[in-house]
Amino acid sequence: MSSRASWQAELVLEFAPRADKTRLVSSHRRGPLAVQRPFFPEGNLNHTYLLHPPGGVVGGDKLDINIQVEPQAQVLITTPGATKFYRSAGAQAQLQQNLHIANGASLEWMPLENIFFPGTKTAIKTSIHLQQGGQFIGWEMNCLGRPANGEAFAKGTIDSDFAFYRDGELIMLDRFTTEGESLVTSPVGMRGFSAQAMLVATLADDALVEELQTILASFAPKIWAGASIFDGILVLRILASQSQEMLQLLTAAWRLLRPETLGRAAMPPRIWAT
Repeated sequence: MSSRASWQAELVLEFAPRADKTRLVSSHRRGPLAVQRPFFPEGNLNHTYLLHPPGGVVGGDKLDINIQVEPQAQVLITTPGATKFYRSAGAQAQLQQNLHIANGASLEWMPLENIFFPGTKTAIKTSIHLQQGGQFIGWEMNCLGRPANGEAFAKGTIDSDFAFYRDGELIMLDRFTTEGESLVTSPVGMRGFSAQAMLVATLADDALVEELQTILASFAPKIWAGASIFDGILVLRILASQSQEMLQLLTAAWRLLRPETLGRAAMPPRIWAT
């Protein structure tokens, strides 16, 4: 991959209600991380697109993203494309994401997929900090190797943590870690699938889970998926072979869950259609 110097990048965003809309009231950036101008296709709700480093992420890069959603603010954040983690000559690439949702606020965290090239060495730490009364729907999609090009994830390391806190108390810690194909081929891991995803929503409705299970069944057997509720949150897990299939299922689940969680009909980000 490129021999460019490593990026040490930081992006700090604060959203708060101003007049009739949720505005980006504070923004600090260092390095190539940035955001596009916010869009308002749903009235007061803010759609913001995160821009990642040009050419993807390489060994030695360290990216730090911090999002603060203030009381009564409503924000949807996504990315215009996949985030690519390239092979490393030895150094580790690091991505730290801290998302804070205040009481009465809502955040939809919907980045497109992470693509891990064979030989990558990557650590991703995502922390959701929710205050009581805040609402969250978010997901993470991971694609290992490039099966369409005949490149399995035969070597490389991935260490990913997804932590969910409510009022400072750890509710869930999900770890995704593999060295080469150890997790991909494991019968208690990815069972030969090359992609996996997880969705988390602040929802505890057993009847809605039954509706969700019907949606999941319509994607079988190409996709394996299951949903459950614990400690007041809904967790959906997916195993698939293609990122587009995962996104289709996640979007279908989001269309079902969003009205119940946020009181809004689903309106997919415009950037996904370009």
